[in-house]
Amino acid sequence: MESTELARVRRFAGKQTLVLTHVGRKTGNRHQVTIWFVLDKDRFYIGTANVNRQWVRNVRKTPHVKLSIAGEKFEGIARFLTDRSEHEGAMTAIRRKYWMFRPIIELGRFLSRVGLVRDNSGSFEVMLPK
Repeated sequence: MESTELARVRRFAGKQTLVLTHVGRKTGNRHQVTIWFVLDKDRFYIGTANVNRQWVRNVRKTPHVKLSIAGEKFEGIARFLTDRSEHEGAMTAIRRKYWMFRPIIELGRFLSRVGLVRDNSGSFEVMLPK
C-alpha cells in the first residue's frame, strides 16, 4: 500500500523542479537548491550531473532533507544510490521525464563513454515517511 506522503508527492509528479533544503556538513546551516526530480512508480528520485556539488556532499553526510514542490512541503531521508543498476534506473527515469534535455544529456554520456569527460553523475532515492 502506498504511503500518504507518496500519494501527496504523486499529485505534483508533473512539476519540473523542487526545492531541496539540506544541512551544511561543516556549518550546520540550512541551504536550498532547486533541482529536478522524478517519481517512477513508487520510487522518488533526485539526481545530479556532478556528485562533487556541495548539496550532494551535504546530503550524503546528513540525509534528512526537506522538499518543497509547488508550495507543498515534504520531509524525507535521501539514500545515495551506490549500486550502479539502481543509479542507472534512476537516471533512466530522469531522462524519460526531462526528454527535452535529452540531446545534452546524451552528449555528456557519449563524451564519458569515449573518455573525454568523466561521468560524475549521481542520484538519490528519497524515502518518505509512511
